[in-house]
Amino acid sequence: MAPATASHREWQAFWLALGFLTRIPMLVRIDYSQRLMNQSSMYFPLVGLLLGLGYCAAYAVLSLIASPVVAIILVVTLHLFITGAFHEDGLADSIDALGGGYTVEKRLAIMKDSRIGTYGTVALVMALLLKVALLVEADSVWLTLLVAPAVSRLTPLLLMAALPYVTDPDKSKSKPVADGFSRQRLLAATAFVLLLSAGLSAFQPLLLPAAIASVLLVALLWGRYLRSQLGGYTGDALGAAVVFSELVLLLFL
Repeated sequence: MAPATASHREWQAFWLALGFLTRIPMLVRIDYSQRLMNQSSMYFPLVGLLLGLGYCAAYAVLSLIASPVVAIILVVTLHLFITGAFHEDGLADSIDALGGGYTVEKRLAIMKDSRIGTYGTVALVMALLLKVALLVEADSVWLTLLVAPAVSRLTPLLLMAALPYVTDPDKSKSKPVADGFSRQRLLAATAFVLLLSAGLSAFQPLLLPAAIASVLLVALLWGRYLRSQLGGYTGDALGAAVVFSELVLLLFL
C-alpha cells in the first residue's frame, strides 16, 4: 500500500476530529494512530464552525414555525444531541470533582465517576439556562450560533499547550489528543479563529475583541485554577473550558 500523502493525512485528521467531538459518523476510512489523533486537534475550531452552520440552518427553519425562545431551546437541544453533550458532561464532572474533592487524588477519582452529583447538576442546569437566555438577548442570533462553537473550541488547545496532563492516560478518551500536542498546529487553529472573527466583524464590530477576550480569559483563569487544584488539566476540564468560553463570548456579545 502506498504511503499516505500529507493532504490525505490531513483529510483523515479532520474526520477524526469530527468523530471525536460529535456523533456524526466518519464517512472515510481512518488509519488511526496516536499521531493522527494529535494532528486532529487543529481542526477542533473548524468542526465548531461546521456545527455552527448547522445550528444556524436549524434556527432559520425553526424560527419560521416557532417563537424565538422555543427555536433557540430546540437548537440547544440539537447541539446536545449531535455532540452527545460531550463538553457539558465535562463541565458537570469537573464541577463535581472540584466542589466535592479535598485532595487531588479524590478530585480525579470523582471525575472518573460516571454519576453526576449536586454540584455538577447545578452547574449544568445553570449553564444551559444562561446559554438560552444570552442567545435570546443576542443582537444577532445567527451570528452568535455560527461563531461561538468555533471560538470556544480554541480554548482547550491553549490549555493543552500550557498545562501538563494529569489523568491516568490509560483510562482517558483525551489521552491521544494530549500527548505530543503541536504548537505549530495550535498557531494554525488560532489563526483560523482570528480570521473567522475578523471576517465576520462587519456584522458585529465587537466580535474580534470579544472572541480574543473570551478565549484568553477562560484559558488564563480556568487554567490557573486547574493548576492550583489538580496540577494540570483533564479531558473533563477541557470540555468545561469549551462551555465557559462559549458563555463568556455570549456575555460579551
